[in-house]
Amino acid sequence: MADKMTHFDKDGRAAMVDVGGKAVTQRRAVAVGSVTMRPETLAMVADKSAKKGDVISVAELAGIMGAKQTAALIPLCHPLPLSKVSVKITLAENGLDVWAETKTTGQTGVEMEALTAVSVACLTIYDMLKAVDREMVIGDIKLTAKSGGKSGDWTRD
Repeated sequence: MADKMTHFDKDGRAAMVDVGGKAVTQRRAVAVGSVTMRPETLAMVADKSAKKGDVISVAELAGIMGAKQTAALIPLCHPLPLSKVSVKITLAENGLDVWAETKTTGQTGVEMEALTAVSVACLTIYDMLKAVDREMVIGDIKLTAKSGGKSGDWTRD
């Protein structure tokens, strides 16, 4: 397992991976997450009556902005020219489901950008609703699919 840790040099120091020799390919990643909340909080989101405004629209935009800032937030991520970032938030039984897709053409994947988009969207939801529901839970953030690059396609079972 230690030999698969790509973000460390031979002396165990943090290092940004050299992707210069990798092929340029189409890359795509999808991530999901959720924010659970009380039914009355969810009702406020559904009828757009939250004091801070349209929670879903603001959080979707925040997720897109977050994906674009991934390299500034995660120390060893490469800055990537993103060709697409899409964030969709839907009403669920116990809260909101968040979905993000990122794409680029490059030498490294966009998994961290998709995960960052979901995380920032979830944090924005929490921020916009915390005055009425401090018991919300952000959870189940995970990568569900990736494609492109040497390792090929992957989908969570």
